[in-house]
Amino acid sequence: MELIYTTQRDGFEQGRTYRNPRHFDQTEHGVESVVVIGHWPKVVNAYEAAGADVSVVEVPRRVALVEGPDRVEFDSLVAELGSIGVIVDSFAEQNLERPQGELGETAGRLFQVLEAVNAGIASLQRERDGEVQKVMDLEQEKADLIKQIESLKAAAADPEVESLKAALDKAGVTYRANASKESLQKQVAELNQQ
Repeated sequence: MELIYTTQRDGFEQGRTYRNPRHFDQTEHGVESVVVIGHWPKVVNAYEAAGADVSVVEVPRRVALVEGPDRVEFDSLVAELGSIGVIVDSFAEQNLERPQGELGETAGRLFQVLEAVNAGIASLQRERDGEVQKVMDLEQEKADLIKQIESLKAAAADPEVESLKAALDKAGVTYRANASKESLQKQVAELNQQ
């Protein structure tokens, strides 16, 4: 049996057996000769080791000739690419810099977009800093209010209410923290009747 290893996709001859060398993992039994089209040393070495007659057909290389832009246009593209490099590098270093000289269309547009991005970031930073300051001011205001409340509580403490609470505490009687003076007097009176 003869096998042909090739990566071609069409032009197969009727009655011949083809395999794709990209999917090769081991030799097939009963193969006497192998034709390998292209550079596939794994296939060649495996079948030679198995004792098959192996022939290799070199694939002609395709050469494409590309006609490039004229020299002036090429130099312009190289200069613009250099400008783009300067813009991107300076942006990455968080110090956007406009390159010297005339910018091409793409480099000019890139610079405008990155300038707008920088302006947006600066605006967000200012807004964030303002909000942080507001939070700090509110925290200070809260601390001041707590101090005022504590001083008002201390100044407004009724000695009689404190005395009633102390009597109830001594007797082990529970009461609401915000109980009225009358309620405390009633509880103490009940306590005294017992």
